[in-house]
Amino acid sequence: MPTDVVMPQMGESIFEGTITKWLKKPGDTVQRDEPLFEISTDKVDAEIPSPAAGVLQEIKIAEGTTVQINTIVAVISEDGSAVASAPAPVASAPAAASAESKPAEAPAPAAPAAGPATEVVMPQMGESIFEGTITKWLKQVGDTVQRDEPLFEISTDKVDAEIPSPAAGILTEIKVAAGNTVQINTVVGLIGGTTGVVAASTPAAPAAVPAKVEEPKAAAPAEPVTGSAEHVRSSPLVRKIAKDNNLDLTQVSGTGASGRVTKDDVLGFIEKKGAATPAPATTSAAAPVPAAAKPAAPAPAVPVPGELVPLSRMRTIIAQRMVESKHTNAHVHTVFKIDFTRIVKIREKEKNKYEQRNGVKLTYMPFITRAVIATLRKMPIVNASLEGDAIRYPKNINIGIAVALDWGLIVPVIKQAEEKSFLGVARAIADLAERARTKKLKPDEVGSGTFTITNPGIFGEQFGTPIINQPESGILGVGGLFKEPAVLTAEDGTDSIAVRHMIHLTLGFDHRIIDGADAGKFMAEVKKYLENWSEDIG
Repeated sequence: MPTDVVMPQMGESIFEGTITKWLKKPGDTVQRDEPLFEISTDKVDAEIPSPAAGVLQEIKIAEGTTVQINTIVAVISEDGSAVASAPAPVASAPAAASAESKPAEAPAPAAPAAGPATEVVMPQMGESIFEGTITKWLKQVGDTVQRDEPLFEISTDKVDAEIPSPAAGILTEIKVAAGNTVQINTVVGLIGGTTGVVAASTPAAPAAVPAKVEEPKAAAPAEPVTGSAEHVRSSPLVRKIAKDNNLDLTQVSGTGASGRVTKDDVLGFIEKKGAATPAPATTSAAAPVPAAAKPAAPAPAVPVPGELVPLSRMRTIIAQRMVESKHTNAHVHTVFKIDFTRIVKIREKEKNKYEQRNGVKLTYMPFITRAVIATLRKMPIVNASLEGDAIRYPKNINIGIAVALDWGLIVPVIKQAEEKSFLGVARAIADLAERARTKKLKPDEVGSGTFTITNPGIFGEQFGTPIINQPESGILGVGGLFKEPAVLTAEDGTDSIAVRHMIHLTLGFDHRIIDGADAGKFMAEVKKYLENWSEDIG
């Protein structure tokens, strides 16, 4: 019996995932729990294991496609007998379950002998458009379609359009259901040239997939429509209709993918609310004023020579969150120079024995992290966050450790860090960093942080001004280690000059709840802790 492979739910607040890479292809043998495909979500990238042993019979969702949880993305058969004619076995299963009206079509597996099918792909609707959302299929599997006849409707950031069929024939398969957003050139359907292909493929109509995709649309509110109409997910056509009807798009609930406001949404809202259509007549007279200002828009239309590469899902999320943080927090930064000589000497003396004894390398990060934890205990305001008109003081100290990856940045979190020893912190940092780089992190290990530490100093940076990780109120940037002459004062008051190891630490803090005086006290405590280190390192 075939086993359905579904998009897993990687956390309570995660409702969709993007398939970034298939690790197997149809016909490959796969073992239970063997990595089958890679996904990217709002919180974590991960390898997804196979739910069963067998042969990968069919891949239903292509790489680069974002689908909601529990969507069937592939099928695994117990043996390889069905792989040679992959569309037929997939078709025969639904046929037995839901199509008693077509029993005569069951023998159609011979149909694949027909000529190759024509792939229907998501077209590129402009130089700066890299993805589109299928809003509606105008044909069903089994329907005859003529070349250039409208086949499906799409919505992009710039335009809504009907996409014509690239060939005449029969729609044998819908690979991407309505409501899904995919990158350009993704195969969304297949058109065959003979009725035999239809017989083999008609029962495979992915109606079950669209149904499952559209059911969880309750998750759409995860992206509430707020702010100005320009920030509402919609097409230019929808915005024009709203403008012509003097309508604020933020009042319209979007039913499209990820809360997108569709043409039907805005027309339905106008009809329901009885929006006066004469109003456009008066507004249209005034409309030329904003229209006249639009000539400034063509400037970005002149592309700079070079390659346009679409953002990865992780980079898109990073971009959104960085802008959100800058627009939310009242960022202020303070920089302290720390004499790190004592720490350097301890590490140089202990690092080899430490690794042999504990199985983990002795780096500078555990020293800094422990100093931060000790200071957060004394000054919980830096561990707090603003919620509306109140300040939330977390029960625990959860330290996020920023990890640079080849494909972006991720911040795994050491939960209840105040309960860990120096060795416990060192092991946690090494473990989280390693699993972040190998995509082995769990969703609950990315999030719920209360304070973040980032270390750009490993690249030689002296100091920076890091952006606060929402909804936290503080972030510590660690600069690179360097030597410089310093004036040392002995107990008898005499001064001398010596070469010292130094680093800069930068505290980025939210001035809405943390005053400059508190930020200064916090950094002074961290400095004191590090320069007078006395803690057992284990």
